[in-house]
Amino acid sequence: MKGVLEPWQAAAKDLQTLEELAGLVEASDAATRADLQAHLGTLTRQLQALELKTLFRGEHDDHNAILSIAAGAGGTESCDWVAMLLRMYQRWAQGKGFEIQTLDYLAGEEAGVKNVTLLIKGSYAYGQLKSERGVHRLVRISPFDSNKRRHTSFAAVDVVAEITDDLAVHIEEKDLRIDVFRSSGAGGQSVNTTDSAVRITHLPTGLVVQCQNERSQLKNKAQGMKVLRARLYEIEQEKREQELAKEYKAKQKIEWGSQIRSYVLHPYQMVKDHRTDMETGKAQQVLDGEALDPFIEAYLRWRAAEAGAR
Repeated sequence: MKGVLEPWQAAAKDLQTLEELAGLVEASDAATRADLQAHLGTLTRQLQALELKTLFRGEHDDHNAILSIAAGAGGTESCDWVAMLLRMYQRWAQGKGFEIQTLDYLAGEEAGVKNVTLLIKGSYAYGQLKSERGVHRLVRISPFDSNKRRHTSFAAVDVVAEITDDLAVHIEEKDLRIDVFRSSGAGGQSVNTTDSAVRITHLPTGLVVQCQNERSQLKNKAQGMKVLRARLYEIEQEKREQELAKEYKAKQKIEWGSQIRSYVLHPYQMVKDHRTDMETGKAQQVLDGEALDPFIEAYLRWRAAEAGAR
């Protein structure tokens, strides 16, 4: 409770101090007024950060995030788009000081990445990244087209919270099919020379997860079960949300077929989120992970407004 309350109390105290000082400063004292304005700007930014935390209202928003990106139709184009999104999220996470662990990685046949799964560890990683769940669309002049034609590519992003092992997600052993295979792609000693990679199929739901990052088959199975548990929990949460949506005559679910954001690099530069109408001309900064936060914040405010409307 202290960790929640003290930042607000400190901000209130700072504001009171600034108000008192402002009342003592002469109108002609430009230097002191500029100094007070600078302190006010710092306090405003602190309050904006505190306000943003109030938008994390989900039960698991403070958890780590399991983020998966998969190429849509389009072959090499889509695989290259997955690689671009992977770089965007990695750079965004690095800028936050988050830890990134690759759980699964499958390279494209010619270029790029066919699908990849990351575990992103950090404060409110899931609360922020849940805004990215859905289909991302890229429009650009293809670097793989000798005629320099414009192409549209799609990639699907899925984000679930990393769920602790003590959560009541019951998985029957008989409901699992576990296959082991040799890891693909680059790897160190023993990674791609033994059958250490693990694929787990949950038969009742058809969910499939795989992990090939670790050298140990047991470690890969443990990581795969962690991802499966998180996704099964997410399914249960979505069922509850759908029931609430029906009750309030509002549809809130986000699924594979929904296009949430477009990234246009030709004939102009623009990134637009189709849920919140947030847009920017700084497409390259977004793809560099530097200008992604405004989209995340806009989504959090949009969801909060939707919940309030209910």
